[in-house]
Amino acid sequence: MKKLLITSAALALSATSLFAAGHGDVVRLGTEGAYPPYNFINDDGEVDGFERDLGDELCARAELTCEWVTNEWDSIIPNLVSGNYDTIIAGMSINDEREEVIDFTQDYIPPATSSYVALSEDAPLDGVVAAQTSTLQSGYISESGATLLEYATADEIISALRNGEADAVFFDTDYLTPIVEESAGELMFVGETVTLGRGTGMGIRESDGELKDTFDTAITSMKEDGSLNELLIKWFGEGTDTY
Repeated sequence: MKKLLITSAALALSATSLFAAGHGDVVRLGTEGAYPPYNFINDDGEVDGFERDLGDELCARAELTCEWVTNEWDSIIPNLVSGNYDTIIAGMSINDEREEVIDFTQDYIPPATSSYVALSEDAPLDGVVAAQTSTLQSGYISESGATLLEYATADEIISALRNGEADAVFFDTDYLTPIVEESAGELMFVGETVTLGRGTGMGIRESDGELKDTFDTAITSMKEDGSLNELLIKWFGEGTDTY
């Protein structure tokens, strides 16, 4: 899952929650809308994908009225903290650094792998590797000895590979798999997969303990009745990790 790094301690100043303050019945779900199959904008201009199905079901079980809000990835945590929406549900992996700024629900996707993709089997993985900015993948590459090229979106890292700007890309395996399959042999997985993060959860402001508990209860109910596994298989295929 996508893994954002926190770069500013100032984000620790959290906004007052509309949910906690009881100012309305609507809970706003913040997502990127540019990360299929987790979340994307469909032909009707609406948020779609695994997390749309999941978020709608969680809200129904919690008896909440929810609205979807899209936000660019590199500012998705600051805008949660600022109160522009009430949760993040955007393929965000749980890690210690983020937990210094926000809280997380329990995971709704098990820990997943990241992979290298290149144009040839002998691509130098210690050469120039493209990754999305402010992700754990970019942090991993920066410490690997390779030369890191960062781009704002996942689409741009694929373009950089195809344009010859990078020797390889490093990103979530689930995201890369359909791109490789649809490339008709142009792109291929190389090297070994790497597991990063502790699973994917909903990001919640630290002041919103009640909202966190509400969504935790709903996620637990979906795990117990098997409906979460059904959604994982629907969007990620039969071979995906489940609960």
